[in-house]
Amino acid sequence: MILKLLTGMSIIICSNLPVFSQTTAPKKLNAQRLTGTIKLDGNLDETAWKDAPVANNFVEWRPSAGTAEANSNRTEVYVLYDNNAIYVGGYCHEQTGDSVSRELVGRDQVGANDFVGIIFDTYNDKINASGFYVTALGEQYDAKYSNTGGEDGSWNAVWDSKAHIVKDGWTFEMRIPYSALRFSKNTTEWGMNISRKRNKAGKQYMWNPVVPTINGFVNQEGLWTGISDIKPPVRLAFSPYLSSYVNHYPAKGAASNGITASVNGGMDVKYGINQNYTLDMTLIPDFGQVQSDKEVLNLTPFEVKYNENRAFFTEGTELFNKGNLFYSRRIGGAPIHKYDVNPGPNEKITDNPSETKLINATKISGRNQKGLGIGLFNAITKSMYAEVQDITTKEIHEVQTSPQTNYNIIVFDLTLKNNSSVSLVNTNVLREGKDYDANVTAFVFDIYNKKNIYNWYGQTTVSNKSASGTNTTGYSHSLGFAKTGGRFNFNLNQDMANIRFDKNDMGILFNNNYIDHYLWLGYKWIKPKSFYNRLYLNINNNLSHRFEDGAYQSLNVNANINGQLKNLWNAGIEVYHNSVGHDFYEPRKQGRVFNTSQSTGTGFWIYSNTAKKYYLGGNLSGTFKKLFAGKNYYAGIEQRYRFNNKLSVSQNVSYTPAINAVGFAGFEGNEVVFNRRNRNTVENGLGIKYNFSTKSGLTLNARHYWSAVESQQYYTLQPDGSLSENNSFNKNSNYNVNLFNIDMVYTWQFATGSFMYIVWKNNIQNTESADGYFKNLGNTLGTMQNNNLSIKILYYLDYLKIRKRV
Repeated sequence: MILKLLTGMSIIICSNLPVFSQTTAPKKLNAQRLTGTIKLDGNLDETAWKDAPVANNFVEWRPSAGTAEANSNRTEVYVLYDNNAIYVGGYCHEQTGDSVSRELVGRDQVGANDFVGIIFDTYNDKINASGFYVTALGEQYDAKYSNTGGEDGSWNAVWDSKAHIVKDGWTFEMRIPYSALRFSKNTTEWGMNISRKRNKAGKQYMWNPVVPTINGFVNQEGLWTGISDIKPPVRLAFSPYLSSYVNHYPAKGAASNGITASVNGGMDVKYGINQNYTLDMTLIPDFGQVQSDKEVLNLTPFEVKYNENRAFFTEGTELFNKGNLFYSRRIGGAPIHKYDVNPGPNEKITDNPSETKLINATKISGRNQKGLGIGLFNAITKSMYAEVQDITTKEIHEVQTSPQTNYNIIVFDLTLKNNSSVSLVNTNVLREGKDYDANVTAFVFDIYNKKNIYNWYGQTTVSNKSASGTNTTGYSHSLGFAKTGGRFNFNLNQDMANIRFDKNDMGILFNNNYIDHYLWLGYKWIKPKSFYNRLYLNINNNLSHRFEDGAYQSLNVNANINGQLKNLWNAGIEVYHNSVGHDFYEPRKQGRVFNTSQSTGTGFWIYSNTAKKYYLGGNLSGTFKKLFAGKNYYAGIEQRYRFNNKLSVSQNVSYTPAINAVGFAGFEGNEVVFNRRNRNTVENGLGIKYNFSTKSGLTLNARHYWSAVESQQYYTLQPDGSLSENNSFNKNSNYNVNLFNIDMVYTWQFATGSFMYIVWKNNIQNTESADGYFKNLGNTLGTMQNNNLSIKILYYLDYLKIRKRV
């Protein structure tokens, strides 16, 4: 029934294809040199602003694309430049100052704020750009843009901004030094666009119109023309740091109070090799203050992919993400032989580090005026050892768990006309000694037709692992054809990897030996109607087989409709169906298969207007399986209350019960044993944010994760993939896992680009059984805790400023 419904909807969509229209010529703003000086205070009272060219007549982008902004809410932005920087000032008119949405949220966040951003495409290649945003209270957000990679908000630059609330709106000033940009010394014309968000009204405007039915964002910019006599500066900056840690964990032994301390120092270096390419280096890095991972109880055969929270590995890495070969958590991750340490009958493991130590990391990246992007990344980790103690003699000997290792990526990315690009990517892992080395090479292409409506994309990838004269070579490819312009879009794709393909030494691959076919159909209503501002209908279909023997694995179909309502709430609903499949991974034994159950499910979600003081959102879903009448549910709620412009409190809680779920339990001799189990998982997070000013703030994030698993019945996996009851298996497959974390961070930007951080981390893990959520939480809080207090001072030194002082 669902398949018939989805087929019918796709026929209706395809029979109502819109006519694609071209856009008008881009707007132009003349570049004008600054005469005199500007005091950066957010007030436009300098004479220079009165004579500056003005970018005005903004056009609505969302929700009513193409509608001119009202005169009472008009936007006026002025742009000037001198030999050192670009100056941007603006007046965002409102009927009253109270109409301005503002909240102190900290750097690199927008929150529910009104904001203005200027986006520069300095090479005017229509693909890559840099954006600088300021909120109504003067806080900053910056990002890199690519029509092929989207927005990279992890990128950071050093620049200045101020804003000021006035009786009929707000004003702002920005100073963007040339050291924050990459451009050619012969440049005369840049791509440029300016964006304004009025959050309470739910409207976003663009200086040069951006048409939602045209693929891409940077390629729809206007032009900043007549630039002359500016030169890329010497870009050299040092960021030395000093950090100190005190750690308390009383379980380290009766002879110790569990207190340890350390002092660390190092430095980050940023150097502009030329006007196009930049070197970033971290020497003796310190990542002890990064946000704690949201760990979970993992019962799947695949590893958990965690977010990267280390700034060096997230900032300016858009080139290194080409080809999806780079999973930065591999660098400094678990030693490759951590779980291979086998103490003798009279020995015990006294220390087995869970992370490798990073010695240094370097990256070179940039793009020249001909569109050639080059990325080079290199990192070195030191050898790691576990300590094994003889129980009788107390002697300790070391067992190597990871050799010294070098990680390297090289990327060549060439932008072509019509928003297209081709890339060559190579990753290489070299290990000292007898451990294997790994190499992966990919060719990536992304080609659009002249009208930017159709897209051909794909990549071919070869992996190689070598050790002791033996080589294992694998192959993978992805090929796709898509319609990206207009209101109706589609994407048809094939992905495959043979059984020898492996990119896991520097990337992440959950499994190989597959050939998948994927079809996505989408239709969007972008003109506001009676009850909505915009709607999106999506239909997905995925068919998977094994590549080597062609065995069928799975067939999944999903349809959803979502959008923004007139009251600025967002809502959606979905239905999905999974046919009976063959799972070759859950048995954890080569050559075995488990016949998965047919399942059908549905879900819906709704989120209120984020500009309001109180925000509430939630989603609810249920999946129903034929095997053992299994049921999986998910219920999640998130809420936030903003007390004032400085203080807000948020909470998110989810409950995930699974009834008669089926999965791997263990081995009984040569037999694979599954179990039917009930699982209850609760995740509860609390966030408190208080910002003292635009330069300092305090955040607290607490998370409690509880997951309890109770086996109901054991089964032996039969050769044909079915299950038969097993009443002899005696391994305990019940779990009760509690994970509790607190991250409290005080941040103070005491000078441009310079920060002080004070961080308290609390970590608790508890597996003692208890009935009910609150008893588990109480028992967990009473368990031995690991507490870590640290302070880190990072000071930004700009070579140009140092030279002026000398």
